[in-house]
This record gives sequence, structure tokens and C-alpha cells, in this order.
Amino acid sequence: MGEILALVEARLRMALGEPDARASVTFLGTDRIEVLRFQDSRSVSPDGGPGWGGGSAGGPDAVVRYVTLGMSAHPMADPSALLADPVRGPRAELILTVRAGLAETDQVLRPLATLAASPQVEGVIVASGGSLDLGAPLWPGAPFHSVLVGESGGLVADLELDAPLEPVRFLPLLPMTPNEAAWKRVRGAQDLQERWLANGTDLRDPLRRSVALD
Repeated sequence: MGEILALVEARLRMALGEPDARASVTFLGTDRIEVLRFQDSRSVSPDGGPGWGGGSAGGPDAVVRYVTLGMSAHPMADPSALLADPVRGPRAELILTVRAGLAETDQVLRPLATLAASPQVEGVIVASGGSLDLGAPLWPGAPFHSVLVGESGGLVADLELDAPLEPVRFLPLLPMTPNEAAWKRVRGAQDLQERWLANGTDLRDPLRRSVALD
């Protein structure tokens, strides 16, 4: 487990640079889930030191990324299987990207760790096109209570592991408003993504409103 997470962190550092903060959450009966924060050079405050309270600043294009570390330590198991395979099965970590300095997004630590722990706690498989629902705002005042799981291989390339282990996939999370989540359940992920694209929706905007769904 430790070796896999070391490789995962090395891949994250190679793709995103050095994290400027990290924190961890442990849920009863599960392994520790860490959340690493990465900021690009435009979003680092001159007086904001490490830690979740350092703050985010920068220009309008500055972003901050929150990435889980620990979810991939174990393969995700089919909830219908009688016995979970301790070796084979999909592995993943989660990435949330938002524009910096517009909302209290640093408070996403525990909600994001909760989503990352869901395969251990609830026996679910997190995969592209699926959705994860918290039932509460992602951070204080957030208009999003759930996320759509995007395609891997973009921001951070999949991490190949020695057979028979499956690769670790780094899955982007796209925040959804309650109306968007309801639409997705009825019409599907592709239809919602087409709506976002057609309307030029900025999915990194932590304050955005729901896309038009009429």
C-alpha cells in the first residue's frame, strides 16, 4: 500500500508541482485519506504560507487543485461480489479544480475525503460518467452538493502498476448544482456535459449558477 501511494504522490508532483498544503482525514474502519493542495504560480499569495489557512490569491485565471491521496491504496470492488479481490480492481484518486480566491474552497477537505473513502465505506466503484452525492455543500455556501466524475488521462496521466494491478486513474470532479444533478439522473452525463459546453459554462467557477436546463 505504501509503495503504491509513494508512486501516486510522485506522479502528482511530476504533473502538478509541489503541493503547498496537505491534510488528512481518517474515518472509522478506513485507512487515512490525505488531500493535497496545488496552486499554480499565479495563485500563490506573497504572504500566504503553507497550511489550509494560507489563502489563495492571484489573477482571474489562477486555479487551485485539491487532490486525494489514499483512495488508490486498495482496488475498488464490485458491490455485488461475495468476496472483494485484494489485488485486482480499478484504482483511482480524485481531483477538484476551482478558481482561486473566490470562495472558501479550502473547506472542501473533509467532503473530498468522504468521497474518496466511499469505495471503502459504501462499497461503490467510482468511475467516469458516474456521480457522487454528499447531501451537503462541498464547502460553506457552495451551490454544489454533488459532483460528476470526468474522464481520466487529461491533467494527470494514468499511473501504470505492475500486473496484475490495474492502473491508478486520476479522475476530475465536476461540481453539479442540485438541478444539474437531477437532470443528469434523468438524461445522463453526456447530455449534461453537452449543455455545459453549449452554454460555455465555467466549471471551475466556485460561484457559478446552474446551466439552463429547459
